[in-house]
This record gives sequence, C-alpha cells and structure tokens, in this order.
Amino acid sequence: MRKYLLLFLPFIIACNSGSNKDKQVMEQADDLGLTTYYFIRHAEKDTSDPDNRDPELAEEGVVRAKKWAEVFKEVDFDLIYSSNYKRTRATAEAVAGSQQKEVTIYDASKLNDEDFQKNTPGKTVLVVGHSNTNPKFVNYLLEEEKYKDIEDTESGSLFIVTVAPNGRKTSQVLYIN
Repeated sequence: MRKYLLLFLPFIIACNSGSNKDKQVMEQADDLGLTTYYFIRHAEKDTSDPDNRDPELAEEGVVRAKKWAEVFKEVDFDLIYSSNYKRTRATAEAVAGSQQKEVTIYDASKLNDEDFQKNTPGKTVLVVGHSNTNPKFVNYLLEEEKYKDIEDTESGSLFIVTVAPNGRKTSQVLYIN
C-alpha cells in the first residue's frame, strides 16, 4: 500500500482535485513521514533595464504569480522558501499570502544547507528559485545529475521531489503554462 501511495502521491497533488478521498491520501502520506518538495522558478521578470540585477516582476509575472497561488490552493505547505531577490520573493509571497504562511529566505549559493536539512524532513515545502538553481537543488536532493538548467524564457516548470522515510526518492517535472 505504501509503495503505491508514494508512487501516485505527486500525481494526486498535481491534479489538485481536492476531494475528500485525496485529502485522506494526503493525511496518510503525512503519517508516513513523506517529504515533498515543490520547486518553481520565479515568474516573468521585468527586462526593460538589462543592467538591473534585481528587477521586479513584469505585469505578465504578476499574473503568473497569482496563477501559482491558484495551482497550489489545495497544497498545504509547511514551509515556503525564496531566494532573496524581488522577483522570487514576489512569486513566493503570492502563494504564501493565499495560505497565510511566511516566506523564509534561503541563500541560493548554499543549496540544501544545514537549516534546510534540519527543517524540511516530513514536510511539504515550496522553494521559489531560478532557472539555474532549481535544477541544481533538485539534483542535490536526488543525489544525481538528472536535470539541466531551465531556459531563461521558461517560467512554468514545476519540479516535484518526494523523499520517503526509507530514503527512496522520486521526481517529476510538470509544465504549467
């Protein structure tokens, strides 16, 4: 039973059906100590000033950030992380605000640091990062080089990584556009 639950859990979450049966499955997963990580890239940034290394979201990005909040409305995150850039914080805050959660800033140069390792086991976690940091972070968790950097024009990729209490890890990438 656990094997099948772990196999289909990311699919159930991605479907966002919100039925009572799905909620029971999620509660069972929590009882098992399953850790689920969701990684999204920040929404579209304002590129009008190519010298600005910390731009705000473009109008299109504000719309996408709100869509991410809608996509995740049935996912009860325990923790929401963002790198310390305006575009990632704005994307994370759209989701966090819809769930009355706080955003924790992480250092994108120190992936999977001690605090992250200590605080996330058994939790459901959202990480809002970048086209180059998300795949590296996912690869680090998986302990293999499975994913390459995301194209700079791709803002709809969703990486889902699950870690079972026995250490078994699964991953998938969905494109929400």
